[in-house]
Amino acid sequence: MKGLTLRHLSKTYFDPYSGTRVDAIHDVSLQVEAGEFVSVVGPSGCGKTTILNMIAGFLPHSGGDILVGGKPVKGPGPDRGVVFQSFALFPWKTVLDNVAFGPKMRGVARAEREKIAREYLAIAGLSEAAGRYPSELSGGMQQRVGVVRALANDPDVLLMDEPFASVDAQTRMTLQEELTRIWAEKRNTVLFITHDVGEAVFLADRVVVLTKGRVLDEIKVGLPRPRKWDDANKDPEFQRLSAQVLEKVRAA
Repeated sequence: MKGLTLRHLSKTYFDPYSGTRVDAIHDVSLQVEAGEFVSVVGPSGCGKTTILNMIAGFLPHSGGDILVGGKPVKGPGPDRGVVFQSFALFPWKTVLDNVAFGPKMRGVARAEREKIAREYLAIAGLSEAAGRYPSELSGGMQQRVGVVRALANDPDVLLMDEPFASVDAQTRMTLQEELTRIWAEKRNTVLFITHDVGEAVFLADRVVVLTKGRVLDEIKVGLPRPRKWDDANKDPEFQRLSAQVLEKVRAA
């Protein structure tokens, strides 16, 4: 895996209604080490998704540098996988074919890409769903497919934009535990965007708090892994860290 570097990143829009420039992202510098899991939190409109879209290559940046493994990002690429809030699965493809899609686009032979897909489905506990279609799955299962579909393309950096926001609370907790387990096996570099402070702390090695397009603070999370919600809810250190992050977000 490779690390992610943001150096003095900025994004400026032109507002045609006011005729002025809008500085959405200001001089953001951030280092995500190879194999590190970093959560990004902040109030609505602080620039979380804008930063993720620039890293993904979906949105050009106005200034600064975005580097993956020391190489500049100039557009979308297979070195970055993206998991969205919407499930974004191909409804006409089976679960197996959805997960195998990335390797197929890279020219991997059918037998090998199906082997890769089955490996990731097994990791996510979805082997029995391989021949089913997305419409036949629950929302939680669809999102798990979305996660392993991104991982099956073997990205250096996994970008996740509030991927569990659209499922119910119980399913969300299960998915969070599943994600930490899958990540522990593969150790991709992860940048995870969320509004949920508890989710940010539970998942991450480090939480970055944004405010008005700037980095306000970074908080290291030293909680032991593997993590379970039953343990976290009873852990004074988890409660302390969550309160610390929440305080920062409220001040943002």
